[in-house]
Amino acid sequence: MDTEVSVIGLGALGSALAGAFLSAGHSTAVWNRTRAKALPLVARGAVEAASPEAAVGAGPLVVVCLPTYDVVREVLSPCAAGLVGRTLVNLTSGSPAHARDAAGRARELGVRYLDGAALAAPSWVGRPDSLQLYGGPRPVFEAHRGVLAALGDPVYLGDDPALPAVHDIALLGLLWSALTGWLHGVALTGADGPGGGVSATAYTAVVGRWMPTVGRLMGEYARQVDAGAYPAGGFPLDQHLMLMGLLEHAGELRGVESGLPQAFLGLAGRAVEDGHGADGYARLIEYVRGRAGR
Repeated sequence: MDTEVSVIGLGALGSALAGAFLSAGHSTAVWNRTRAKALPLVARGAVEAASPEAAVGAGPLVVVCLPTYDVVREVLSPCAAGLVGRTLVNLTSGSPAHARDAAGRARELGVRYLDGAALAAPSWVGRPDSLQLYGGPRPVFEAHRGVLAALGDPVYLGDDPALPAVHDIALLGLLWSALTGWLHGVALTGADGPGGGVSATAYTAVVGRWMPTVGRLMGEYARQVDAGAYPAGGFPLDQHLMLMGLLEHAGELRGVESGLPQAFLGLAGRAVEDGHGADGYARLIEYVRGRAGR
């Protein structure tokens, strides 16, 4: 076999990765322990490898997406000799420690290694805005950027292979926080009462117009966090705290029970009690980090 990329592991995400490579015109070899999962991709033009060793030997770039790092090690250990001189891109979800350990083993074997995270549902893979994160040697990333771009937007984070794993879980935390806040708003605006009865679609249209402001605030607060200074800019924490109280009251009146207002009040309330009411919202980073008062 002589292909541009091999994909090992054809679960929902792995199949989507292989499909995106094929859609972009890249010759692709595939392997999966359960052979039936390879057949739809073969029908689309993929080359089925008879074994992991055959998949590794098919081309210069090997992309692996398996349930755990332990499974990656189990599948690829017999392929160690064949991986030498090739590039292994590991898109398996795991911890930063797993990523560091895998990168260390690859380095010992003479395998070029990138750890990565595909921040997309399988159905989104291949879209230009589908975020893909990579960590490892920059020359290795640059050598394969063109092929990896078939999966979405390839973002290089740095030399440390643990960076994608940390960003992955941090960004998922942001996703869940934002979606839960959105659901809270849907429930609040949709409930019975004055100004209520709003559909989720109508409320979300307003949310879309508000999000650029949220993004600008994040950019401003990021600079404050990096500088360790938290000017209020006309919107101090004690005002935030007052508005959080209104959010809690509105939820009580309308039967919304996400728990978010209480979490906001607890965090901001501690900062205000400690004398930071005149500071800006970014001051709360000290409480999120658990360093306040130390």
